[in-house]
Amino acid sequence: MKVGLCAYSAFKIYPGHGKTMVRIDGKVFTFLNAKCERSHLMRRNPRKVTWTVFYRRKHKKGGEEETQKKRTRRTHKFQRAIVGASLSEIQAKRNMKPEVRKAQREQAVRAAKEQKKATKTAKKPAQPVKTSAKVEKSKQKAAKPTQKAAPRIGGKR
Repeated sequence: MKVGLCAYSAFKIYPGHGKTMVRIDGKVFTFLNAKCERSHLMRRNPRKVTWTVFYRRKHKKGGEEETQKKRTRRTHKFQRAIVGASLSEIQAKRNMKPEVRKAQREQAVRAAKEQKKATKTAKKPAQPVKTSAKVEKSKQKAAKPTQKAAPRIGGKR
């Protein structure tokens, strides 16, 4: 037994009931009764007509009995290792006293500054002595002999 739905009210249409209308463009509408058919032909919006299923769905009427509210899942927090640090290292740093952590940070900053200073001193003698700018420009610009293109023959093509 095939049970259809009304195109206007969305009520169930049992076999032997209802009316089918085929529009000129080929779209098929099935209506439960003349009331639904007339409302459709008058172009009434089923979402604004209170007795239709569309209205009841839009305005959340009578849905509480059928469906229970979904329970939201609580998020669980847990620790994971990060690239470059294992879980035990992360926990050890967290449990460390702030004074010890501050001392370690200062030591790391000092080491980075010393390393930067060492690289700076190593770079200084490596830089070449600059020559005059005019000599360099004259070397770069050398006139290239260019041939003139032959004139085009014919129209715009």
